[in-house]
Amino acid sequence: MKNTRYAVLGAAALSLGLGSAAAQAGDGSAWGMVKGDWEFTMGGGGTSDKNFESNAANANFTLGYFLTDRFALALRQNISYAGNDNGDAFAGQTRLALDYHLKLGERFFPYIGVNAGGLYGDNVSESWTAGLEAGAKYYVLPKTFLFGHFEWGWAFDDADEFDNAFEDGAFIYSIGVGFNF
Repeated sequence: MKNTRYAVLGAAALSLGLGSAAAQAGDGSAWGMVKGDWEFTMGGGGTSDKNFESNAANANFTLGYFLTDRFALALRQNISYAGNDNGDAFAGQTRLALDYHLKLGERFFPYIGVNAGGLYGDNVSESWTAGLEAGAKYYVLPKTFLFGHFEWGWAFDDADEFDNAFEDGAFIYSIGVGFNF
């Protein structure tokens, strides 16, 4: 039931975004984002420990705002699922991110950034998280893009563990579609 609900929400958001993008395609707009734009992304991906021995699939969503033409503040939400011998396990990770975008050509925008937030759910230790991230966006329409996103994130319970937990982090990766509006 939960998976059906997420699929319906995702399909509705995709159809709204594609309709908006199609309406923008003929207006002569420049490719990419500008100061004051909002951004919505949805994608799928995974999470893996540093040795790629423990893996989970995830769905992810981002709502962001461009503070300048290059700096974006974003709220990221991952919903992960892992099936194992102990049964199914769902987990969530909510993070606030700050990214800097480069412009390489008319349509290609790689970015780097940092994030911090929380990890919660079944069979996980609820904790704070931090991460370093990088990715790229390729615009297929003036305000519609495909993206690839990669993070190194680590969990910690308090500020004393922040540095020590870095090497015990995990990879978070995704691909998907996004829209500026």
